[in-house]
Amino acid sequence: MTDLSKIPVTVITGFLGAGKTTLIRHLMMNPQGKRLAVLVNEFGTAGVDGDILKSCADENCPENNIVELANGCICCTVADDFIPTIEALMALPEKPEHILIETSGLALPKPLLKAFDWPAIKSRITVDGVITLADAEAVASGQFAPDLDAVQAQRDADDSLDHETPLSEVFEDQISCADIVLLSKADLAGDAGIAKARAVIETEAPRKLPIIPMTEGVVDPRVVLGLNAAAEDDLESRPSHHDGHHDHEHDDFDSIVIDLGEIANPDALQNNIERLAKEQNILRVKGYVAVQGKPMRMLVQAVGARVRAQFDQPWGAQERRTQLVVIAEHDHINEAAIRQVLEA
Repeated sequence: MTDLSKIPVTVITGFLGAGKTTLIRHLMMNPQGKRLAVLVNEFGTAGVDGDILKSCADENCPENNIVELANGCICCTVADDFIPTIEALMALPEKPEHILIETSGLALPKPLLKAFDWPAIKSRITVDGVITLADAEAVASGQFAPDLDAVQAQRDADDSLDHETPLSEVFEDQISCADIVLLSKADLAGDAGIAKARAVIETEAPRKLPIIPMTEGVVDPRVVLGLNAAAEDDLESRPSHHDGHHDHEHDDFDSIVIDLGEIANPDALQNNIERLAKEQNILRVKGYVAVQGKPMRMLVQAVGARVRAQFDQPWGAQERRTQLVVIAEHDHINEAAIRQVLEA
């Protein structure tokens, strides 16, 4: 039985751009009478996700309950960042009643679950559940493994073969660790895409999991919160490619921050971001854009060649600047080439 005196923590993980921040915004707006805290772990140095969530702060989740960890992957900085941050949240005058953790898109969730066994916090918090988001359209397209059946056949024929890309390993580890999988952007995938994505996930999952389609981060909070999974005590049922490793590295991925001036043509910028995905295999672009003549900042979020942009709030006292975080596998990060496309 889960000790009900412990503060429940929901770990929200998923591939780059799967919609984790959008889901958390929805949960913040529908807290079920709970006082929330949010911990955001970003890959890169510009706190885009944290800024988005802080703009949604209210009495149920005040701004000082929203904390960013931007010094590296959360599961690699446990002692330096994660434990002190959790202790600080639990020391607030009004202690949170539920903590949401948004991991980096590159994070492996299982090492994070192991951190909940640290003596400083073990008796005070518990992992209520691990929620993995998977982009339904992307999974249906097979980008994590071009031919799952062929890859599986090769595995079965020769255990020494390793045809997995770093992206597919991250994806599979996140699915293996999940209590629930949310298929995000279900409206873009359609019924056929959802069915195909569900089949892929069922093939990868080590046990039967609830798989729930979701659009724009909207899901009944009662479905994903209050699971009482005590996941930190259930590690054996959550296999990982990295079991037995003392640590893991993210050298396969890299990120850079591109600073630009004010942009005259935001449509041209979005087209250039699409070019990055098609020409340079860029996985993710996110950031804020200062558009000439516009008092509001433009939030840009790109997953591959799919780019979304919206004006989210006035610049106010903030410096008007365009700053974009660009993430890709290590060999595909060429700052000069990326900058040339964005400035075209």
